[in-house]
Amino acid sequence: MVALTPVSRTPVNFYLPVVAAFGAFAGLLVGTAQGSGPLGVVIGAALMAGIAYVLTKLIPSERIGRWGLFVLMALAGAWVGGLPGFLIGGAFGWFFGWLSFWLYEGRYRAKLAPYLTPGQVLWHYAFRVLCGTIFIFLITPIIVVMPLSFNAQDFFTFTPEMLRFDPEGYSLKHYRDFFNNQDWQNAVRNSIRIAPVATLLSVGFGTLAAIGLSQPHVPFRRAIMAVLISPMIVPLIISAAGMYFFYSRIGLQGTYIGVVLAHAALGIPFVIITVTATLVGFDNSLTRAAANMGASPVRTFFKVQMPLILPGVISGGLFAFITSFDEVVVVLFVGSAGQKTLPWQMFTGLREQISPTILAVATLLVVISIMLLTTLELLRRRSERLRGMSPT
Repeated sequence: MVALTPVSRTPVNFYLPVVAAFGAFAGLLVGTAQGSGPLGVVIGAALMAGIAYVLTKLIPSERIGRWGLFVLMALAGAWVGGLPGFLIGGAFGWFFGWLSFWLYEGRYRAKLAPYLTPGQVLWHYAFRVLCGTIFIFLITPIIVVMPLSFNAQDFFTFTPEMLRFDPEGYSLKHYRDFFNNQDWQNAVRNSIRIAPVATLLSVGFGTLAAIGLSQPHVPFRRAIMAVLISPMIVPLIISAAGMYFFYSRIGLQGTYIGVVLAHAALGIPFVIITVTATLVGFDNSLTRAAANMGASPVRTFFKVQMPLILPGVISGGLFAFITSFDEVVVVLFVGSAGQKTLPWQMFTGLREQISPTILAVATLLVVISIMLLTTLELLRRRSERLRGMSPT
């Protein structure tokens, strides 16, 4: 017979303070929304610590306790804030019910090595909480902009109708204005005319530079690499000012070619870095074998080397495209009214004519960026599989 190991319960003086700390943070958020942050911290800490004690010590079933807390906090949230409060209260109820039993039952150590000290366990989770907090801090402005783009009013804030999830508070009129406004459509066309050409130039020159600098016999490789990636290190305003004075001397100031070349210079460092990273795992014996079989250098490049480094090339091209499509500082210096791109139009709209249409455009750009970043991640995984760094 196999002896069953009894479940070890966590001491009260450990899990209650942790739940209280999370409760204090939740109370801070709720209290700030109600106009009393410090009071919310005290009430949240005391309330959630008491609830955790009741759930773990007085409720006989974990399932009943968690569902009961979920329903109770959802109803309390609905009483305070309507439908949004119902959703937020339900989320808090589910989280604190899970957290209380997760700590009380000792499940937080289930997937950790048994020899870790309490300090190491604390750092393990504190590090993840810190990363999550930074992620929320970075992503919150983007998340806030997206629902605001559907505002039925010409406001940059949430209206009472939006907070109540009233359908009359939401509208697509700002998106219709974007697609029907000639200024916005001209800006989109300019961005589409400039970004792909600049990307092609960045990919071509950046790939050749990365392959050349990967050869060990090239002299001053580090110095050349530093010069080539300097556009992404030097402050953009300095690069833009330098391009302005240089282009004005050679007659490219305010021309389409000048803007394309400027954006290509900004995108080349991204291509060099991604292609160089891909070349780290490249087996040079493959090119030597192709040469021994009589293949020319050009044929060897396109038939042997290029298929293996293609994920890095495409990744660099996507980065270069995003850089060109979102860039506004350089185009302000080297472009003219005929090259007004989408970011330039957004900048002009913020400075001269405040319109929520900018929020709709920002939402569309965020969606496009998410699609491109997803493609980058898929290409990264494919590159690792081709180089044997990942089994799947």
